[in-house]
Amino acid sequence: MNSNKKFDELNKYLTNLNEQGICLAFSGGIDSTLLLYLCKNLNILVVTFNSILQTDEELDLTKDLCKKYGVNQKIITLNPLENEYLVQNPKDRCYVCKKMFFTEIKKAAEENNLLNIIDGTNFDDLHTFRPGLKALEELGVISPLAKFEITKSEIREYAKNCGIEIYDKPSTPCLATRFPYDTILEPEMINKTKKAEKILHNYGFTEVRARQNGCVTRIELPKEDFEKFLTKKELITKELKSLGLKYITLDLEGLRSMD
Repeated sequence: MNSNKKFDELNKYLTNLNEQGICLAFSGGIDSTLLLYLCKNLNILVVTFNSILQTDEELDLTKDLCKKYGVNQKIITLNPLENEYLVQNPKDRCYVCKKMFFTEIKKAAEENNLLNIIDGTNFDDLHTFRPGLKALEELGVISPLAKFEITKSEIREYAKNCGIEIYDKPSTPCLATRFPYDTILEPEMINKTKKAEKILHNYGFTEVRARQNGCVTRIELPKEDFEKFLTKKELITKELKSLGLKYITLDLEGLRSMD
């Protein structure tokens, strides 16, 4: 099925879901933003989470997008670190976290008499390590983009054609991914990581991870950004160390998915 046909089928499908109402899990990433755009004139409630594992900038973006498209948004504040198991950052962290979050979304949907819960999982996501997908399946969450085999590149292209300004927005996985599995997730270090990545964004690095490995902060950037980073390494290192980070390294393998 070609890309245009996929989106034609997707739009028909979303219209059919409309009769029973739609509740969209909205993170502000391009996948869920495209669904927001496509559903903006339907019977929809958007649910966004406010947690320590996300940045204020991401939350503000969701508010701006919902306002722009005139969609009702419910923000739920949830602290996953209140779960003693999640604090241990186990390998199935994403499953447990998704189960917690989407259980809350299910409650919100029921309170508003909306029978269909959808999220932005795309077709590419089905072929990577995503333990959270099991939680979505267990809770009956629908992933329309994956259902119609729509890939990330197709989403970006279609979003660009629709005039969605963030069509090329980099992925922003939750901050727990910056820490090795089976490492205690401490609020202080999570907040330092947020600040570290914000500093790097301020230097013009749009795709970056500040991975924490003990007392070492390992910076991952696309390899094409290495030269730019090295020309400003003294200034960047000084700012990062002002946060209380001890050792700063640049990962020579570059940015890669370990999220």
